[in-house]
Order: sequence, then structure tokens, then C-alpha cells
Amino acid sequence: MDRLDNTVRPYAWGSTTAIPRLLGVEPTGEPQAEMWMGAHPGAPSRTARGPLNEVIGKSPEQELGSRTVAKFGPRLPFLLKILAAGAPLSLQVHPDLAQAKEGYEDEERRGIPLDAPHRNYKDANHKPELICALTEFDGLCGFRAPDEAAELLAGLDVDSLKPYVDLLHAHPEDAALREVLTAVLSADPAEMAHTVTETAAACARLGGAYAPYADLAHHYPGDPGVIAAMLLNHVQLQPGEALFLGAGVPHAYLSGLGVEIMANSDNVLRCGLTPKHVDVPELLRIVRFEAADPGVLRPEASPDGEEVYETPIDEFRLSRYVLPEGTAAHDLTRPTPQILLCTAGSVRVGEHLLAPGQSVFVPADETAEASGAGTLFRATVVA
Repeated sequence: MDRLDNTVRPYAWGSTTAIPRLLGVEPTGEPQAEMWMGAHPGAPSRTARGPLNEVIGKSPEQELGSRTVAKFGPRLPFLLKILAAGAPLSLQVHPDLAQAKEGYEDEERRGIPLDAPHRNYKDANHKPELICALTEFDGLCGFRAPDEAAELLAGLDVDSLKPYVDLLHAHPEDAALREVLTAVLSADPAEMAHTVTETAAACARLGGAYAPYADLAHHYPGDPGVIAAMLLNHVQLQPGEALFLGAGVPHAYLSGLGVEIMANSDNVLRCGLTPKHVDVPELLRIVRFEAADPGVLRPEASPDGEEVYETPIDEFRLSRYVLPEGTAAHDLTRPTPQILLCTAGSVRVGEHLLAPGQSVFVPADETAEASGAGTLFRATVVA
């Protein structure tokens, strides 16, 4: 079992205070967006035995277990993060596994460097993900029904939005959503900037349900993603609630602190709210134009006290234990690798006493017991 020393990524959208507050340290004044726990080569966790990716690479079956290696190969299949959004993230989608393989192979054939700003596919893997709120957490997830989106846009009484309202009324559901998103992302930049400015002013004036979009326009003035965002469901999670984001589902995180877990991939296609590359034709190929309820998840409790966030994929499995003072130790031994993360209180795992924000890596089949008074998240795989 290895205590993890984890890298905090200073992306510009990160909160300056949320992660320091969790860790009980003084803020530096710089944004602290994500703390990575895992074996991703971009920022692997450090252990007394070396970087976690190297530790696993030397003895994958011993560290991951034979079942995990047989199913996913000799790499940790997931990446666990603490995410602290102080400003909105880009509006984005992720490809499914077949699309990721096809896109990666195509860009490799065309000789596009992996670090090129216009590269879409950094690897051949998909990137389903789950975000679980530690504080109140705001986000956008999945398309609204076209008539609901039309009502939201029409309520602003902005002339340049009226063609989008008409399109949403004129076509069947999937075609309407495709037509409007295509029109928004393909519009003349100067005209769209004017539309966003008018929309932002109306949103600020009306407030209420429109307030999040005024904030988006404040952070990204003139960005077509502000209008695209109004096609999506606005979701407000309470602590302990979660969202699962599958392939092709447009989404963005707006504010809050959460535990995020994902398949070990960096494939992102952006719709807006970003200065980065937006590949409209490829994005439209990947997006699933289906209106759906965002499906807020609440954990399902098992008899041993484990609360599981059920998802339809196997690369990760996220659960938590809320341990009251004086309870017996919980046996967490599994035939699969685990990362255990404390987010509240004080939890002992083996010889390691974990405070909020501290974590350990537990190899497959290694004995692990948890005790104390606090909240412990468990990340593992289904194998």
C-alpha cells in the first residue's frame, strides 16, 4: 500500500481557495483546478517506490491483478481527480471507443503531432466520466427538449435569437438540435459576438434561470458557446450527488468542488467557452443529438456500508464510506487495484492515517481495512 503524493494542475478556470481549504493549507493566490490521483503519464502520483505509472509498469499483474490486466491491459484503467471549478470549463464532448480509435488512427496517418493545438485525439481510448459533488456543484449536461430550449431563448426577446427559436420548432427533435448547434457554431464570428452581447445583457437583466448564462458571457464574451449552452440542461448537484457523462453527451462544469473519475484518456472535442481549437465538422459527428434528463445519481447503499455510484462502464467504479465514530473497521480488500481518498474527517487505512485530500494506492489482493470517523472514496475497476 502506497501513500500518494499528487500533482495539482493550475488551469486558469480553477478555484484559488477550494483545494487549499480541503487540504487545510494556505492558498497561494494561484488557481488550483485539479488534483490528479493515478498513473496518467502527464502527472502520475508519486510514491516511496517511484512514480505510480513506473511502479505499475514494472509489475502490472502484481499491482493490478491478473483479472484487471486481462481485461484492460497492463495500465491503471482510470484517473481519479479532485476538481475545483472557480470559473466555467469548456463546453465539450467525448468520443466513444470506436470513434476514438478511428480518430486517433486517422490523425496518426496524417502526421498531426500529438501536441498540435488542432489535434483532436490524443489517444485511442474513450473517456466516460463521473463527477460527485463535495460542495454545491453547478454544471450543464445533455440537451434540453427542443421546445424547452426554444422557450428559454424566446424569453430573452433578442431578435437575433429568433431564427434559432424557429428552427427548434420546425424540425423533429434530433434534427432540430443538430440544425441549431450547427447554425450557432458556423455563424459569422462578428455577428455571433453581437448576438452573445445582446443575449448576455438580457440574461443579466432577467436573472433567475438566465443568471448562469450571463456569468458564462462574462467569462467568455462573444463566445458562441454561450448560446450553445442554453440548449443544455442546467444541473445543480448537492453534496453526495453525481452525474455520469457518457460518449457524445455535451457538458460543462460551471462551479463547485467534486471528486471526478474517468477512463484514462485525454480525448476532448470542444463546442465553445474556450480559446482552444473547435473542430465543428468532427464535433457534429461525435455529438449525440438526443434530449434527455441529466439523470442525477445518488449512491446505493450495500449492507456493509459501501455506497456505490452505479455506471454502465467497467473502467472505473466509484463508491464511498461515511464512517461514524466508533464503528468497526471495514474490510476493503479486493482482487482489483484501488485508490482510497479521504474527503472529510480522519480515516485510517492500514498504517496510513488520512486527512482530507490525502490518498493511498492499494494493489490488487492486498489487505486493506478502513476505520475512523470521516468520508472515504474508493476508486477501482469492474473486472
